Amino acid sequence: MAAAAAKIAPSMLSSDFANLAAEADRMVRLGADWLHMDIMDGHFVPNLTIGAPVIQSLRKHTKAYLDCHLMVTNPSDYVEPLAKAGASGFTFHIEVSRDNWQELIQSVKAKGMRPGVSLRPGTPVEEVFPLVEAENPVELVLVMTVEPGFGGQKFMPEMMEKVRALRKKYPSLDIEVDGGLGPSTIDMAASAGANCIVAGSSIFGAAEPGEVILALRKSVEGSQNKS
Repeated sequence: MAAAAAKIAPSMLSSDFANLAAEADRMVRLGADWLHMDIMDGHFVPNLTIGAPVIQSLRKHTKAYLDCHLMVTNPSDYVEPLAKAGASGFTFHIEVSRDNWQELIQSVKAKGMRPGVSLRPGTPVEEVFPLVEAENPVELVLVMTVEPGFGGQKFMPEMMEKVRALRKKYPSLDIEVDGGLGPSTIDMAASAGANCIVAGSSIFGAAEPGEVILALRKSVEGSQNKS
């Protein structure tokens, strides 16, 4: 079974929001595969960020894959607006979807978006297995390597056990990691089996963001070639 391709997704939460279209264009030119969009409702997490109107505005300026991570209490309320806005991926949290994930996955797919599921650091990885194995499965699992809600936090290496468990069980699954990722932590994530890498401050805060994107990609591809 082929390894899941490396995908580097700069977290636009760390970009200059006043120049979002230009920042998106710059990231794609520097080699980003996806643009990671953090949608927070101020309820599931204390922070409040962007919603469908910003996605819709950005979509007019980019053809890039908009990888939307919903840190919200009621993800089903966002399916229709985000689909209309032009979101590509729709990743919801298992903690708020334990009772309705089947319907949620179905509605996300019906609207032409790619469903993913995310879990907070305190949530056991086993909780997402049924969603990957379902008849109508999620197509990505996002392992949070920090508590969701704010950028710039420290990477939790112990979360790599979750990534390892997922990769062992699902060789071709897209496994995404988000939080505290950069040149110093990427090798841990890549060797555990992560192939989709979200990085915010380590890319946007770098003198040469393109070099960071390339380094992240090389680490993932290097680990895949070893395994």
